[in-house]
Amino acid sequence: MLHRKIDTAQGQVAVLDSDGTGLPVVFIHGNSSCKEVFHRQFEGSLIDTCRLIAFDLPGHGQSDNAWDPKRAYTVTGYAEVTLELLQALEIDRAAFLGWSLGGHIALEMVGQGYDAAGVAIVGTPPVSRGVFGMLKGFRSQLDLLLAAKARLRPREIERFSDICLGSAANPQFRTMMARTDPRARPILSRAMMAGAGHDQRRIVEQSLVPIAVINGAAEPFARLDYVASLNYGNLWSGQCHVIEGIGHAPFIEAPELFDPIFQLFIDDIATGRAALADAAVDIQQPA
Repeated sequence: MLHRKIDTAQGQVAVLDSDGTGLPVVFIHGNSSCKEVFHRQFEGSLIDTCRLIAFDLPGHGQSDNAWDPKRAYTVTGYAEVTLELLQALEIDRAAFLGWSLGGHIALEMVGQGYDAAGVAIVGTPPVSRGVFGMLKGFRSQLDLLLAAKARLRPREIERFSDICLGSAANPQFRTMMARTDPRARPILSRAMMAGAGHDQRRIVEQSLVPIAVINGAAEPFARLDYVASLNYGNLWSGQCHVIEGIGHAPFIEAPELFDPIFQLFIDDIATGRAALADAAVDIQQPA
């Protein structure tokens, strides 16, 4: 594994790079999180066939706080930094796993014209721009307000960590949540409510980029009925995948159930089988 810091227009970004061969797979974490949430995927079989890359968004983890917060701490700004990072790594084409905010960033990159081989979204409702789009895609609940609050008290950090990571929540992730630049959450929330960035519903309905949708059945933030109702332009396997008994982060809560699905998605991308969504794939989940 290579741990490095890469200079960007918003400061240094901390990167974990397997430096492997094969299709680059880029993992983008969620609001107030860090690259380490994907450690189970770096320990799995995917690392044998792909180059795995995870990084801390500006204002998160081991990355610098953004030099221009109002620009950087938006879905558009995060996508710009991600594109800059990939250019520095000389990666012209990659697949993405975007969790929560990370899924919005990956879809924004598709909207900005990045040649994505495929995008898997987890806990990410592809919403139309503005308040009404947000209300359709997200569940109305008080815990969602924590994602927009500048400074979280210790009890709020514990609550937000538990609802985001479920059984995988631990002191390390709570420390990373507390470390997040307090300017990041409110700026992001205001920008999304104001309709900044591309219309993500339109992206998934019009783009031919393969989109994999994998969620836990106990997803606390995204409306799964809304997510399943969209008319995807290229929905991988012809269906949205739901893992029973799991919440917002199935990749770390239950990697034994999540990873086989994601592995098959990456295999289909690598072999070209995911080029068109013209057939459903029967996926057997481990008991």
